[in-house]
Amino acid sequence: MPPFKDEHVLIIAPGSQTTLAQLGLPESFTPAQLRTSTRMFPAEKKGEWEPVKVRERKVTRRRNDVAPEPVDGDTAMTDADGAANDAENAVEEQETYFEEDPTTEEGAVYPIKQGRVVDWSCLFALMTHIYNTLSPPFHTPILVIAQPTWTAQDHEILTQFFFEKFKTPAFCLMDAALAACYAYAASTAAVIDIGYEKCDVTAVVEFLINDIGRGTAVPGCGGESMTQRLLELLSNKGFTRDMCEQLKRSGICEILPPGTAMPGEEAEATNVNPAAAASAGANTAGLKGRGGAGDQVASMRGGAGAEAGDDQDGEGREVEDNEGVLDVASLVVSGKTNEFLARKEREKAEKAEKAAAKKAAQEAAAAPKQAKLPNAKRLTATFHYTERRPLEELNQNGKRPLENGTSNAEGDAKRPRTPEPQESVDSTAPKSDPSSNEKKDVPTQSGETTALIRRDVEVGVERFQAASGGILDQVADATHRCILSVPDTHKRGELWDNLIIVGNGSKVRGFRDALVTKLNSKYLISPSSATIFTSELPSNFSTPVATGANTPQPQSHLQNSHHGPGVNPLLLAATTASNPGGLAPPGQNQHLHAQLQMQQYQQQNQHPLHQPSGHGQTPTSIKLTKMPDYFPEWKDVGTEEAAFLGAQVAAKVVFVVDQGLSKGFMSRTEYNDLGPQGIHEFCM
Repeated sequence: MPPFKDEHVLIIAPGSQTTLAQLGLPESFTPAQLRTSTRMFPAEKKGEWEPVKVRERKVTRRRNDVAPEPVDGDTAMTDADGAANDAENAVEEQETYFEEDPTTEEGAVYPIKQGRVVDWSCLFALMTHIYNTLSPPFHTPILVIAQPTWTAQDHEILTQFFFEKFKTPAFCLMDAALAACYAYAASTAAVIDIGYEKCDVTAVVEFLINDIGRGTAVPGCGGESMTQRLLELLSNKGFTRDMCEQLKRSGICEILPPGTAMPGEEAEATNVNPAAAASAGANTAGLKGRGGAGDQVASMRGGAGAEAGDDQDGEGREVEDNEGVLDVASLVVSGKTNEFLARKEREKAEKAEKAAAKKAAQEAAAAPKQAKLPNAKRLTATFHYTERRPLEELNQNGKRPLENGTSNAEGDAKRPRTPEPQESVDSTAPKSDPSSNEKKDVPTQSGETTALIRRDVEVGVERFQAASGGILDQVADATHRCILSVPDTHKRGELWDNLIIVGNGSKVRGFRDALVTKLNSKYLISPSSATIFTSELPSNFSTPVATGANTPQPQSHLQNSHHGPGVNPLLLAATTASNPGGLAPPGQNQHLHAQLQMQQYQQQNQHPLHQPSGHGQTPTSIKLTKMPDYFPEWKDVGTEEAAFLGAQVAAKVVFVVDQGLSKGFMSRTEYNDLGPQGIHEFCM
């Protein structure tokens, strides 16, 4: 078989909502070249499919019967009623047009639901559409990323389709969890894949998938569950599912770690209890405002500086001290009643102006501080909601004229109407929300009948509760069960330290940190909790530590710090505690001591590599694995689609470097000999 080239390798990663594909392996692996929706539309002929919705439109036209031209060149004369006769003789004809509508989802069929194939005919049509779109050469190997829920029969059906339909020279099926491990360069890891309607949890040990206890298609844990949770919380405010979906994908939707207070709850927690404040002596300010003992304290703090103040301040203090005590007789005798009243009104107006200016300054200073607050501290936030509306609806509202200005109904030779500028299109905001900013994309084709409109929508603390319906608890439980099902107990700690979270459902801001916090709060044990039953051990036992390696001190050259599983360390310690030199105790325990030492020695020689190195039931640390940073193209994209990166790495190794020596793919010759059932010997 001739060697394969990098530019001929075809990779396809089908998903429930989006399918990724790429032809060729670049020098530095990049995100997928082709992204298409995992859906097809039924065609006019039964059993056939179309990638977009095709609509049938019938147009009625009137055609006049025209008399044949004279042969001799004479001009045919018609009477004045000729136009009326032509109108009577006009014939109506219907012309049928077919137009594509790439924006609608009406009648769409999704062949994959919750990771399972529910419509094979539709899936085959989708694979054919992707193959024809990329147009690979004849000598093209194909690698398909398989979902964890696909059965052995599903693998055989796919193998038969690709070999029979495209005549591929080599075909490989790779598990999605294993592909994620290739991307992270981790041989042992627990892969948590958050999808659209489900979650898959897989334990990979030394690049081998542990099928026992594998959590496949865990319902109610995907991105759609978060959308439905937001819809449940915001439906009473007029939110639709599309609005909740765009809110979930926006930057203001965030999942706070368990135990984190909401912005409103933090404000309530910061309020000081009046009784506690009074008991702490915080009522000094209140006394000062009432002019009581607080003024005396302030004057004592001022000292001589307060006494040496200017006369204006002294008059002000005198007025404040005498306010409420008015000598009417002296005012009447002096004849300055009007002046006194005018001065009082002027002072009150000045105080009101100073208070208003001070309040405005405080509000102006608080405004930038409020804007600089992080999203988790804000009570409300705004996101841009984009919706598609029909042009007819906009025309009825006076937002845009119905005709494009290229023709008119009167038929006279007039200059075509100039199209309206873009600014008039942007003025489609509803009157109820004058602060919203709406924009519409002008259609570029005459056949388009819809336009995109953007407006700002304000959301409260509900944006933090997308995963409040128990999603984190279900994912954490599935992860715990999956890791506990691994037979090698000494590998469980390594699995807990190498968690990989992928899937587009985990794109929600803060989801990974919240999930790790939930796992730590539910299953993590502290090292101090490993000191249980310390008092029951003999005095020559070492101090228990979190690794679980709690064994007696070495007693002789035959003993080691690790005992075999058949030796009771308490019994051995009890028989050897009084004999630290390793000598056999006298009496009836001599035979028992020799038998225990011999059994321990034999078991250590037979099973030297199966010594427990940690807790098998509960972890002592839970960490996320970091993806290598030598793929700069993936830094801005994110690690949610890391399985596609791992598929590129595997394709490079299997098809180009290895050339089939490790049986990483199934060749055409092997398919002819073994049939579709032979794919089980070559699956990765």
